[in-house]
Formats: sequence, structure tokens, C-alpha cells
Amino acid sequence: MSRPTVEVADVIKLAGNRFLKTFAACATSHHRRILGNLVRCRTAALGGHVVRCGDCHYEQVAYNSCRDRHCPKCQAAARAHWMEARSNELLPVPYFHLVFTVPHQLSSLMLQNKKTVYDILFKTTAETLKQVAANPKHLGAQVGFLAVLHTWGQNLMHHPHLHCVIPAGGLSPDCSQWIASRKKFFLPIRILSQVFRGKFIHFLKQAFQRGQLEFHGQLNTLSDDHVFEKFLNRIVRRNWVVYAKAPFGGPEQVLKYLARYTHRVAISNSRILRCDEQSVTFRWKNYAAGGQQQTMTLDAVEFLRRFLMHSLPSGFQRIRHFGFLANRQRCKMIAQCRELLGQTDPRKIPGGSHAPNDVDASFAERPPATCKQCGSRRIERIEVRLHGPVITIQKPNLTIATTSVALSDTS
Repeated sequence: MSRPTVEVADVIKLAGNRFLKTFAACATSHHRRILGNLVRCRTAALGGHVVRCGDCHYEQVAYNSCRDRHCPKCQAAARAHWMEARSNELLPVPYFHLVFTVPHQLSSLMLQNKKTVYDILFKTTAETLKQVAANPKHLGAQVGFLAVLHTWGQNLMHHPHLHCVIPAGGLSPDCSQWIASRKKFFLPIRILSQVFRGKFIHFLKQAFQRGQLEFHGQLNTLSDDHVFEKFLNRIVRRNWVVYAKAPFGGPEQVLKYLARYTHRVAISNSRILRCDEQSVTFRWKNYAAGGQQQTMTLDAVEFLRRFLMHSLPSGFQRIRHFGFLANRQRCKMIAQCRELLGQTDPRKIPGGSHAPNDVDASFAERPPATCKQCGSRRIERIEVRLHGPVITIQKPNLTIATTSVALSDTS
């Protein structure tokens, strides 16, 4: 695959300082660190190594990656490493894909309280699925699933939702048998939506009463008990969407799906068509128009504002496991599920790739697989280059460097 001609890093180089000047009041050190990492990624600033072809003796430099989880260029290795582990955990059953979405009226509140409210989204979704699945009227089983947080829409606006991938069935309450769901129906969507809404509002009220929510700017009035209660009453009347996609055929299809969804960032470099100091043009899929591919042009500062809206708090886990797939008991419970399903040996999913060790970016990346000159695979490392100077962005007084209020979601 050829390298994209325009990258997010190019937009940062051209408009990063203008962005920082425009949003000086709310651009945090976390935002600056992300911008700095992306613009230094795979450049001399992070160091690298020189490799030589054993056949034609052509030499090339391979620079280190920033390994920032918001970087479009650094997700392939992280995804491969994660997928390798998951390929050994999939069960020989169909899988369902559910999407839980909150009303857009909660967007500003979530942006000002990312960790608290995103945690509530995970907790609410998990408890909803476990409660409804445990009901004998629906499935009567203990389920296990993974959930992936996405916070963006195709136009880069804030659209928080959870993608859940879940085996079609679960363990009986005493863990003595596997209870399979219907082939094309997992759990009733209407009931999931109602339980999801009720639990989310409950946990949001709980966070408010404990003083865990912050209200800035236009949300200041929500700090009053009565105003917050009225706000929640309006939210309750909105549609809370739980969407069920068609079930997967089996573990191989699940793995291909996960490879596309788990380590995404707000926009991939391949979607950016062109940019200059003033504007950025990118491809997007307009679902309101039947999923048509269209182009959108934004002011470069607005593009960066939307991109950084989707930054996550440091240490926040955007991929989580629940039920019998929870981290504490996953190995034991998967083994029990396999035994009940008659799968004595873990099945290795074909097509999985091995990822490099997840080491710090200061260590050199693996050398290129083939020579750019002659295509030979006889590549050897001959020199390690240490970190180069920190790359600054245009104006020294506005350098983006490693030195969290969210940027507001305004149209």
C-alpha cells in the first residue's frame, strides 16, 4: 500500500501554531503533547537506524514511531499485537455486533467530563447486556463480550458510542452448559434500549450527587440541582439507540471486523485529500444521504479542533472486556466454554499477524522487510541513530512540545 500524500502531521505543521493561538485558553498540555508526537512520528526527532541491503548494498533510514494512540500511523503494530492475543480467545460460535449510542444532547457534558461519563457509558452498557441476557425470558445465561469506544462520526463531530462484539450465547447460571441464542436474534433491542437509558441516567445522577461532574462555560447552569434534573428529564424523552448489526458467520469474520474497528483513530491519513495553511479537504461517508462518499472542506484550525475532541484521558482504556471475558477470569472461563462446546484444542485463527514487542519509542523499530531498490529480503541493520532535535512548528514562541479541559463541541 502506497503512503498517503497528505497526513494529519502535515496539517499540524501548517496550522498547528494558528490552532494553539486560537484555542490558547483551552488547549492543554495533553493536546500539545499529542500534536507534538504526531508531527515528530517517523522523523529524525525520534531517532532510528540505518539498514543495508545484502544484495545491492542500498542503504535506507528507518525512523522510530511515536506510538501515540491518537496517531494514524502508529496503530498497525498495536492492532497486530492485540489481534494476536484475541485470535486465541475466540469461540467456535457465531458472534453478534451491538452498538450503544447516547443522545447528542449529552455531547458537551461528556466532553467536559470525559473520564467520568465515558466510564459510565462502559458500565451502563455492560450491566445492561448482563442483566437482560441473564433473564430466562430472553437467554438466561452469563454472557461475555468486549466493548470498543468510538467518539467520532465521519464528519469528525463528537458522536460517542460503544461497539460490542459478543458470542451468540453464554454459560448457564451454574456454568454446567452452554446456552446458545437464536441464530439471527440475540436480545430484544427495545428492552436493551430501555434498560440502557434507565441505568445511564441513574449513574449520571449518582455522579452528580457525588460531585464528580464539572460544568464550564455554557454548562454552568447545570451545576444547580433543579436545572440538572430538568436537563435529565429532557434527555430521558430522547431516543436512546441500540443497534444490532447482522451476526458474524464465525471467528474468522470476527477477527477481520476487529482488525478494522479496535485501533481506529478519528480519521485515517488515507481519507485526507489535500491541505494547506488555511483548509483541509477529506473524504467522508454521509449516512444521511444513504452512505454516499462525499468530500468536506474545513478550516485547518477547525479540522484540528475536531481531531483533538476525540483525544482520550491518559491511561483511559478504550477497549474493555466484560462477563466471562473479563480480564480476571478470561483464560479459565474460555477453557470452560470450549470444553462445553466440544472444542478441546484452542483454534488458531488463520491470517493473524505477529506484532513487534510493545516497547518504548526510544528503541529502534524493526527494519523494513524488503529493499526499496531491488526488493531483496536480505536486510541488515548497520547503524543506530539516536534522537535528533525536537521538531518545532513554525513559530518558536508557539512550539508544540511535551509539556485536561476538552475542546468544546461547537459547530
